[in-house]
Amino acid sequence: MAAAVGTWAFSMPAVRKLSLLLKKGAGATDSVQEAMAEIENSEETGQYIIGRGGYPNKDGLVQCDAAVMEGLPGRFGAVAALHGISTPLAVARKVMDKSSHSLLVGEGAMAFAKEEGFVVEENEQMLTQHSADAYQEYLGNKASLTGHDTLGLIALDVHGNITVGVSTSGSPFKYPGRVGDSPLPGCGLYADHQVGAAAATGEGDKIMCFCPCFHVILLMKQGLSPKEACESVLKHITYQMGHENMFELGIVAMNMKGETGAASSIQFTYCVWSQENDSIEQLIQPSFQP
Repeated sequence: MAAAVGTWAFSMPAVRKLSLLLKKGAGATDSVQEAMAEIENSEETGQYIIGRGGYPNKDGLVQCDAAVMEGLPGRFGAVAALHGISTPLAVARKVMDKSSHSLLVGEGAMAFAKEEGFVVEENEQMLTQHSADAYQEYLGNKASLTGHDTLGLIALDVHGNITVGVSTSGSPFKYPGRVGDSPLPGCGLYADHQVGAAAATGEGDKIMCFCPCFHVILLMKQGLSPKEACESVLKHITYQMGHENMFELGIVAMNMKGETGAASSIQFTYCVWSQENDSIEQLIQPSFQP
C-alpha cells in the first residue's frame, strides 16, 4: 500500500503531488524528487528556509543542503553548501546514482552539478525580495532569524520501495560552509527497506549529535510503532539534554506498512497520505511533555 508523509504544514502540496504520482505507480525516489522540486523551486516557500528564496548565509549567498536515501542498502546521496541551484535534491539524486561518492559539498558539489547538466544561476536569482530584504535587515542589526523548517518527505510506493528526501537552505545567515543535520545519514534522514524511514527537522547543529533518525529505525526494527519510536527517541534526547536545555526537534517516521508517527519538542504540524483512504491529513503533534 502506497503512503506519503511530509514535515510541516507547507509540505501539503508536496504530499498531494506524491499521492498523485504514487497512485499512478511511480517509484518512491522519482516521486520524492519531483514533489520536492516543486517546493524547492517556489519563491513562496523560500520563506520556510528551503531552496529558491531561502535565507542566505552571512555573506549573502544562498547555500542549500539536500539528501535522498532509499531503503535499499548503500543507496544514499547528498549535497551541502551548494549554491546557484534551486533543486538541490535532484543533484543529491545524481550523486546517489552517478557518483562513487555519497556526499559532495561547496564548489565540488556545484562542479558535479554542472557536469550533470544542471544550470547554475546567479545568486540574485536565488534570492527573492523577501529574503533580500531580510538579509539587509540582518546587515543592519546583526540579529539572526529563528526557524528550522527543513522539508522532509517520505514515500512508500506500490512496489514496496521506500525513500526519504530532505532539503533546506539552512540556518538563516549561517557561517559560509555551515552544514546542518539534513544531508547527514542517520541524523536528518534514514531509510531501511525492511523497517521504514524517518526524517528530522529543527536545530541541525544539535540534532546531528544524536543521530535521531537512525535511532528511530533501530527502535522500529525492535517492534515499536513509528509513533512509539519517535516518542522514545525524543524522550531519550530530552533526558540527556535536560528539559530546560532541550532544542527544537521534530521527527516523522513511516514503517513498511505505511503507518506513520511523529514526536516533537515543539508543536509540530505534518501531512500524511495513504492509499487506503486516499485523503491527505494535516496532523498537529503537540510538544513533548516529559
